Amino acid sequence: MTPRFRRAAEADVLAIVALVESAYRGDASRVGWTTEADLLDGQRTDAEAVTDIVRAPHSAILLAEADGELMACCQLERRPPAVAYFGMFSVQPGGQGQGVGRRVLAEAERIARDEWTATTMIMTVLAQRTELIAWYERRGYRRTGERRPFPYGDERYGIPRRPDLVFEVLAKLLEP
Repeated sequence: MTPRFRRAAEADVLAIVALVESAYRGDASRVGWTTEADLLDGQRTDAEAVTDIVRAPHSAILLAEADGELMACCQLERRPPAVAYFGMFSVQPGGQGQGVGRRVLAEAERIARDEWTATTMIMTVLAQRTELIAWYERRGYRRTGERRPFPYGDERYGIPRRPDLVFEVLAKLLEP
């Protein structure tokens, strides 16, 4: 199925939160391969955080829909001088492995490159998610060697199930 893309509006916030939570947390997330349920408990995001992204002038949440159903989403944020941040990437757990994620990533890269004139896309991934990092590497992302600490003690980002969580920064040059 070929998704239709659009940018999220405030009316989409609750559906986005539900999608993100289902892709990353709890037993529902175990249907797909992107689950973080073995690493983190608690929430992945909330309505306030998603609303802030939707309202921010240099950010967008890209939605992928098919047959009127929200299939996937991602966050894009413009960062100076010519960088785009990619995050909150979520695909319905039952729809993972069918190419939807690949299409969302490609559309996000197109927007960053063609509409925002970004030359580089960056993201942070939990270093413990080796299979996910490998998926991004197959799509041209490279490990930068930069690591960022996990925000332990801030339950807005989840409740860690282990003491060694750290984010790894990945980057890709966006070719014209």
